[in-house]
Amino acid sequence: MNKVEPKTLPGFMELLPGDQILFNQMYDKIRKVYEKFGFLPLDTPTIEYSEVLLAKAGGETEKQIYRFNKGDNDLSLRFDLTVPLARYVAEHYNDLAFPFKRYQMSKVFRGERPQKGRFREFYQCDIDVIGNETLSIIYDAEIPAIIYELFKELDFGPFIIRINNRKILNGFFKSLDLSENASDILRIIDKIDKIGIDEVKEILIDMDIDKDKVDKILAFISINGTNEEIINSLKELNINDEVFNEGLDEIEKVVNYIKDFCIDEKYYKIDLTIARGLDYYTGTVYETNLVDYPNLGSVCSGGRYDNLTGYYTSQNLPGIGISIGLTRLFSQLLSEGIITSDQKCMLDALIIPFDDSNIGYTLKVANSLRDNGKIIDVYYDNKGLKAKMKYANRLGVSKVIVIGSDEIENNSVTLKNMETGEQELVSLDKIASKI
Repeated sequence: MNKVEPKTLPGFMELLPGDQILFNQMYDKIRKVYEKFGFLPLDTPTIEYSEVLLAKAGGETEKQIYRFNKGDNDLSLRFDLTVPLARYVAEHYNDLAFPFKRYQMSKVFRGERPQKGRFREFYQCDIDVIGNETLSIIYDAEIPAIIYELFKELDFGPFIIRINNRKILNGFFKSLDLSENASDILRIIDKIDKIGIDEVKEILIDMDIDKDKVDKILAFISINGTNEEIINSLKELNINDEVFNEGLDEIEKVVNYIKDFCIDEKYYKIDLTIARGLDYYTGTVYETNLVDYPNLGSVCSGGRYDNLTGYYTSQNLPGIGISIGLTRLFSQLLSEGIITSDQKCMLDALIIPFDDSNIGYTLKVANSLRDNGKIIDVYYDNKGLKAKMKYANRLGVSKVIVIGSDEIENNSVTLKNMETGEQELVSLDKIASKI
């Protein structure tokens, strides 16, 4: 038989058990924080009808979609969790209670060129709040409260939640008669952390934007200070534009409401360079950065949108949400040494019977320990004790329970600490507390 070389496609993450345990721990921490704030679980299909999935797609996104035909059906793998959410809300509108708060933590697929931090298959961890006709601005403040709780729990060190409002930017561009260029300008500004302010200036000038207006744009996005100082600076511009002033009013309310969530101001800051390149954001936008690891970029981002389901229903369903690219974040944290997989094994103990004649008693012990909430495995292969202990070492288990005829006779087990080498005879009624 010809052998096939075992290999993984580039752009697909596959982990050894220790790293997978660490990944699962991060996943569970995120899930628990989402649930703590009342978000409901959702899992949409991996495969959607192409006409549904591509209704809002275009450009580079459409090129990256994995698309195929099965029978008469034109199908695609989901490329994010937002479009399936839009389809889901429109389809189940009459069955949902609004505001509808959902979280989804699932794999998505994009056929882009794999590179460091970029994957073709990766986990997104999303939350969204969908309103019916209206959605309170207080949700715009709850989102930073969730991000705060989340990164406190993940404990990667100090972090900052950067906040802006697209209406402020759009209104400002309108005051400069640059409304037609607004989307392009926003996408360029959104890259300022990667390319720097000088290159942003060059690109804007190359777009045939008047140099005086370019200088005003750069001065505008450079406004700095405390949140209160930035708001006052924006008010002092006296921009007579309805959209601008609506955005300014919203961001002032959001900052005040965040205070009501009892979050120290060192964790959140108005930043007028935050634009979020996606066009569907219409109000508050967020990006979160780890202070000690700026090279990681944004680790959690999102914002408010007004027309999530416009391609599927005439209902007005505004929403707000954030997303964490967990696969990307995990791989970067691991490669930077910010997190390490110290735990190779999830077992509380491995039970090793001397031979098959001890199986009845062994299973009695295993069942009793599992009933007490312990994670227990049993080594069943009929090999010598040396081979069994070698397996325990390779597995990385910290405690081994050995059972032979002497242990059965004394209604006990031998408990061995694999880290220290110490072992002791323990009665059955005390073994659960010992491990």
